[in-house]
Amino acid sequence: MLDKAYPYRYLQPWIGDGLLTSTGEKWRGHRKMLTPSFHFKILEEFIDVINSNEKIMVQKIKKHVNGPEFDICPYVTLCALDIICETVMGVPVQAQQDSDSEYVQAVRKMGDVVMQRGFKPWLQPDLLFKLSPLAKVQEKCLAILHNVTDSVIQTRKRQFLQSRKDGPAKEENADIGTKRRLAFLDLLIKAQQDGFDITDAEIREEVDTFMFEGHDTTTSGICFTLFALAKHQDVQAKAVQEIKSIFGDSDRDASYNDLQEMKYLEQVIKEALRLYPTVPIFGRKISENVTVDGYEFPAGSNLVIIPYMLHRHPDYFLDPEKFDPDRFLQENSMGRHPYCYVPFAAGPRNCIGQKFATMEMKAALSAVLRRYKLSLEDPNEEPRLVAELGYIM
Repeated sequence: MLDKAYPYRYLQPWIGDGLLTSTGEKWRGHRKMLTPSFHFKILEEFIDVINSNEKIMVQKIKKHVNGPEFDICPYVTLCALDIICETVMGVPVQAQQDSDSEYVQAVRKMGDVVMQRGFKPWLQPDLLFKLSPLAKVQEKCLAILHNVTDSVIQTRKRQFLQSRKDGPAKEENADIGTKRRLAFLDLLIKAQQDGFDITDAEIREEVDTFMFEGHDTTTSGICFTLFALAKHQDVQAKAVQEIKSIFGDSDRDASYNDLQEMKYLEQVIKEALRLYPTVPIFGRKISENVTVDGYEFPAGSNLVIIPYMLHRHPDYFLDPEKFDPDRFLQENSMGRHPYCYVPFAAGPRNCIGQKFATMEMKAALSAVLRRYKLSLEDPNEEPRLVAELGYIM
C-alpha cells in the first residue's frame, strides 16, 4: 500500500507531490535519492545547529524556574521550527527571537486551514472551499511560504554553482577553515546538477515537505516525553543519572556520540511515543483487494491505521496503560511483532527522517534535564489530547 489516503490531498496546495504525498515512480525515485541524506555522517554535521537553537530554548524557559506550572510546548515548537529551517534550507528564520514573523505565522495558519478542511465536511469539496474565507487565508499563506522557499532555492543554487566554478578550495569557510555544512536543500541541488531528474518546483515540494513534517511531530514527541518525565519522577531520576554519567559536571555541548550513549533516554522516548504517538492516525489507499478477519476491502478503499490504539493492545504490551521504558530493553523487545509499534509508520513508506527526529529529541530532552528538574502541580494529571496538523504520515 504505497498510495496515501484521500485526506492527504488537502496538503497538496502547500507541499505539492513531495515525498509525503507522491506515489508511483516519482515517489520511488525521490525516496531513493533522499535516503542517503539521512546517513549518520550527514546527521552528525547538524548537531551544532541543534545545540545552538536548544540553548536559546533552555535560556527562554529559565524565567519559569520555581514558578507556577507553565506550558513548555510553545517554546519547543519555535525551537524545532528554527532547527528544521536551518537544517533543511540552510538559513535561520529565528522563530524563537521573532515568533510573530510573517513566515512563522504562515506556517501556523496554513496548518489550521488543512485541519479545518479535514474535520469540516462542507469545506472538503474544492468548489465550496474556494468560496469560503479560508481560501483567502490559504492563498496568502502559500504566497509567503512558497516565496520564501523559492527565494532560498535560487540563492543556494547560485552559491552552489559558484562554488563549483571556484573549485574545492573555495568551499573552505574563511572564518573557521572548515568545509561548509550542506543543508538538505544543498543535497537536492547537488543531485539536480549531477543529472538527477528533478525540477526546481519538485525541489520546493521536497523542501516544503520536510518543513511541514520536521517540526510539529518532533515538537509533540519532545513535549509528550517531557510530560512523562515530569509525571514519573523515578524515570526522570534514572534519565538524569545516565546524562550525568556522560557529561559529569561539564557544561559542554552534546556531541553526536554523546547522544548515541543515551540508551535509557531513548527507551523513555520510545515509551512516550508508544502511549502518545505523535502520529496517532494515518491512512493508506489500497491498490488491490484485501481480506482481514473475513472482511473484504476492495481495491481503492481508504484504510486507517491508529497507532494510539495499536500501541495499547494488551496482546503486545502487558499492562498497556503503565509507563514503563523497560519495555524497550533488548531482552523485552525480542519476539514482539514488528508492526505492533509504529510511531514512524512502517514498511517502504516509513518516516525517512526518524533518525534525525530521534537525534533532535534526545538533544532537546538532555539539554533540559541537564539544567532543570521537571514536575507537575498535580502528579495524577493526564495530558489533554488535541488533533493538529503534524498528526498525519
